Amino acid sequence: MAQASTAAGLETRPAELTLRRIDVGDLRDALARGWEDFQACPTQLIFLCVLYPAIGLIAARYAANGPLMPLLWPLVSGFVLVGPLAALGIYELSRRREKGWAVSWLDVFRVVRSPAIVSIVIMGIVLAVIFVAWLAVAKLILSMTLGNVAPASFGEFFRLLFNTGAGWKLIILGNGIGFLFAALVLTITVVSFPLMLDRHVDPGVAIRTSARAVMLNPVPMAIWGLIVGVLLLLGSVPLFIGLAVVLPLLGHATWHLYRKVVV
Repeated sequence: MAQASTAAGLETRPAELTLRRIDVGDLRDALARGWEDFQACPTQLIFLCVLYPAIGLIAARYAANGPLMPLLWPLVSGFVLVGPLAALGIYELSRRREKGWAVSWLDVFRVVRSPAIVSIVIMGIVLAVIFVAWLAVAKLILSMTLGNVAPASFGEFFRLLFNTGAGWKLIILGNGIGFLFAALVLTITVVSFPLMLDRHVDPGVAIRTSARAVMLNPVPMAIWGLIVGVLLLLGSVPLFIGLAVVLPLLGHATWHLYRKVVV
């Protein structure tokens, strides 16, 4: 295996990494191992992830008191699209614990010194662009269905959603297209961030490997996506506080899923 480094400080790697097939049992094991990691070092993880529910609360507060109210659900659900980036420090904690090294909450900041930090930043920008694109599409769908409505309260907005044909069209179309955005992010990130952190590959290799992992394991990856969605939804109720536990759990579990899939 080539050991030379590129000008960006990334290791030269084969174009195609070897992948394994996994099953539902591997998903359960990844979650169990993720829970063990969380129990072993919960304080620093909650410290890290308190930013995530705080951002959600700010977004909800802003949307609930202005013209963005109809976009509250797309705004909140859209944070799922940047979740892999938010969990970056958690992958580092699992990586260090796996190696048997001492783990401190300060270790979450070690990612900024990673040789792959440029690739990580590029992937973060990609996710940010996808997030903005999702909000733009959601706003377009809202305009196409309910028009330029400005409901005075959540009650009025819910009445428009569930008691009108246009509202049901918004629900079906919005959630359907939102699913496609979520599927895209799952496909390009399910192992890409842990892979960049662990092996210092470039974004192209990381995205390609992640997509290949999904194509090789379509059913387990679809189930994984469902697990992630359900846990994030449960963690959002009430007031996003549960995300302080759900996000680190999923971050740790994603690391172990990566280790199962990529040889």
